[in-house]
Amino acid sequence: MLVYLHIPYCDSKCHYCSFNSYVGKFDTRTAYMDALYRQLFFELKRFGATKESIETLFIGGGTPSTVAPELYAPLFDLLKPYLQKNAEITTEANPNSATKSWLSGMKALGVNRVSFGVQSFDAAKLKALNRAHSPAQAKEAILCAKALGFEHLSLDLIYNYQGDTKALLGQDIQEAFTLPIDHISAYELTIEEGTAFSNTPQARQENDDLAFFVSEEIRKRGFLHYEISNYGIYQSKHNKGYWRLENYIGAGAGAVGFLKDRRFYPQNSIDAYIQNPLKIKKEILSEEEMLTEKIFLGLRSAIGIKSSILTETMHSKAMFLVEEKKLIYQNEIFYNPNYFLSDSLALYLLD
Repeated sequence: MLVYLHIPYCDSKCHYCSFNSYVGKFDTRTAYMDALYRQLFFELKRFGATKESIETLFIGGGTPSTVAPELYAPLFDLLKPYLQKNAEITTEANPNSATKSWLSGMKALGVNRVSFGVQSFDAAKLKALNRAHSPAQAKEAILCAKALGFEHLSLDLIYNYQGDTKALLGQDIQEAFTLPIDHISAYELTIEEGTAFSNTPQARQENDDLAFFVSEEIRKRGFLHYEISNYGIYQSKHNKGYWRLENYIGAGAGAVGFLKDRRFYPQNSIDAYIQNPLKIKKEILSEEEMLTEKIFLGLRSAIGIKSSILTETMHSKAMFLVEEKKLIYQNEIFYNPNYFLSDSLALYLLD
């Protein structure tokens, strides 16, 4: 079982961000974390959590580093009996708010992996994306986390913003690899409805070559490409759990939970969530929807697709793709060697 905790606070709203996050509202943090505790207590019972049944915990957002470690402490006390001894415990963090004291506090709680929202080491690009940190702050925060003894460190990069070139992205990747990281997430900029960039869609450029360039530059430095946007000598257990469709608790405003064939959606509004964290919508997925999920997730990651879940027609199509060298078939599992084709391959199988 996996657990995801959503922290919806941010110092600033990035122009590309479509996540459920809010600038300000910091005066509600204590009440919010109390509500989060209430929902988490409820979900542990709903999901039938038992001693050491939780393999991974991921704290995301928003910006988890805008909330003080002492406000997380009750949640960690609640989870402690359920966490496996070697559980992967990740928090996201922004370089401007991931201070030494914050990082120290989170490490003392048991966090062993930090994912930093860097996006670029180019100052002009950071400003254009409305990021709140400088390149120097990003490097300083990651080096500080390493010095404090965090076991695993990751950073995010964004590409295909207008004006991105191989030179700029190559420099970003080179800078990243001067730091003590064992994982990189490289995301292609997408323009989502309701974001600042939705008013300026030209902020995204169409350049497929840059996707292949970024992938090659990261892989040639020894990081394995194990999902369309993720690379590492360490592979996130939490991410892989999602792609295997394992059960996961999703606690917090705007989080999503999953149990067997059901999805759970707490309220998005911070104020409404604080008022009633147990008002949660439920969605039941059909067998067809579950199969679709498994195909899309399997093809965009190293998880692959088990032959046994496919219909006879799908299996024939998959074997055709093997003949065309679009898929690899090993030990009754179909693997996709080119994640950038994952959606078109999935649609072909499902058509």
